[in-house]
Amino acid sequence: MSATTEFYLTQAQRCTAEAEASGLDRVRERNLRAAAAWQAMADKLLHTEKLRAEKDRLAAAAAAQ
Repeated sequence: MSATTEFYLTQAQRCTAEAEASGLDRVRERNLRAAAAWQAMADKLLHTEKLRAEKDRLAAAAAAQ
């Protein structure tokens, strides 16, 4: 299975919703930590995708010259 930004963001939203619905402090905290981890993975993947797109753009520009 290929990891996508959409998948990571969906997981973060799910964990956040579960945290908000929980009446137990430790469960809420666990879900908030999980949501933060999923968000960090999404942010990292977005950053990587942007860097890759820039690298491809520069390579295409160099090849066109």
